[in-house]
Amino acid sequence: MQAVRTRAEQRGAEAEATPHGSARSWSPEAEIGMRVEDIWDSLDVQQRQLSHGDKLNSCFDSIPVASFPHAFDGAQLVEIPSDATLAEAVDILSRNRIISAPVRNVDAPEDASWIDRYIGIVEFPGIAVWLLHQSEAAATAEVGADELAAKLGTVTLEGAAAAAAAAAVTSKAAAEPEGAIAEVFGALPSSDLFNKTKVKDISGSFRWAPFLALQSSDTFLTMLLLLSKYRMKSLPVVDIGEGTISNIITQAAVVHMLSECVGLHWFEEWGTKTLSEIGLPIMRLSKIVKVREDEPALKAFRLMRRKGVGGIPVVDDSGRAVGSIMIKDVKHLLTASETNRDYRTLTAKEFIANARQSSGERQMSIITCKRGDSVKDIILKLDAEKRQRIYVINEEGNLDGLITLRDIIAKLVYEPPGYFGDFFNGVIPLPSNSRV
Repeated sequence: MQAVRTRAEQRGAEAEATPHGSARSWSPEAEIGMRVEDIWDSLDVQQRQLSHGDKLNSCFDSIPVASFPHAFDGAQLVEIPSDATLAEAVDILSRNRIISAPVRNVDAPEDASWIDRYIGIVEFPGIAVWLLHQSEAAATAEVGADELAAKLGTVTLEGAAAAAAAAAVTSKAAAEPEGAIAEVFGALPSSDLFNKTKVKDISGSFRWAPFLALQSSDTFLTMLLLLSKYRMKSLPVVDIGEGTISNIITQAAVVHMLSECVGLHWFEEWGTKTLSEIGLPIMRLSKIVKVREDEPALKAFRLMRRKGVGGIPVVDDSGRAVGSIMIKDVKHLLTASETNRDYRTLTAKEFIANARQSSGERQMSIITCKRGDSVKDIILKLDAEKRQRIYVINEEGNLDGLITLRDIIAKLVYEPPGYFGDFFNGVIPLPSNSRV
């Protein structure tokens, strides 16, 4: 079992173990863990009556977001110009191996503040949702492409936007044969709709305008609550009056930070608990949306869009999970060459095999855990595999639940009564065309 050490013991041991007593260079994430440990130790002395949860809340509410390691240190923030086409946006995201990027308003003046400089965030899931809408509507011939393009608008797969997208599906579209929709979807990447529609044309509806952002002075507690309870997957960090984004904090970055805190007392007291002890998984087997390996891969993406989920397990005839498809994997469909059109009509099993072969990615394999595993085990596995979700299996190896990065973060902190006040209404006004 790994020894649990305080901040001072950690650094002291490192100093003794290195030449001339020089301390090891800790990662920025581990340094944050040390700061939490300092505050944790002081609370132990000052307020012994505090519960474990209260102490963690106090620790994270004492550290400013400005302390979080920068996601793009030494590199330029990837932005997508508002006049870029969907095809160009997909290419930018693919080349930079990212899921989302802020959309820069090309008509904004150079000295514009961030709220005028950006019009939103575009992401693979949003583009996939939009194109699937186009495919289903065209297959049912109920709505013309131009009319549908005018009616749609969200480029995110978050909360109310996802619910609105799901509600827009007609029962006729849902019942349409996969083959007809696959044919339409397969034609979209070479269509004028995909190659001429501008990003700004599909970004007319957001929960916040242009997006929900953190200020550098906000605390880790605010950040953690937004990434968990409020279901944000990424949070740009800005300063009021400034024109640029100084950092982007993601759920995955937070889980990586936690993995760097292994061994610290505050982390171990929480991280050594089993999943069952902290109430995970939240999502039970009955709620998991899945697709059989012999069903069309496109069906997996349609299910994700209709249910508003970001990933779906692929199961065999016995119900055992054999793989996983994420909504972001739609890039393999959108970037398939015209000479490989069958790529878009493969079964889920064939799609996974082809995508792995063409990209070298291992992400479509499934990672699992059991209810008796510790939170620390799950954090280390998710971070090492760079995954967004892990599936819980029972003793027979069958699916038993699902745990996401958001679920883990949600178990770390809680929202105090009245904590956010007018945070959502006062700092960032809603756009006039918001449907939330």
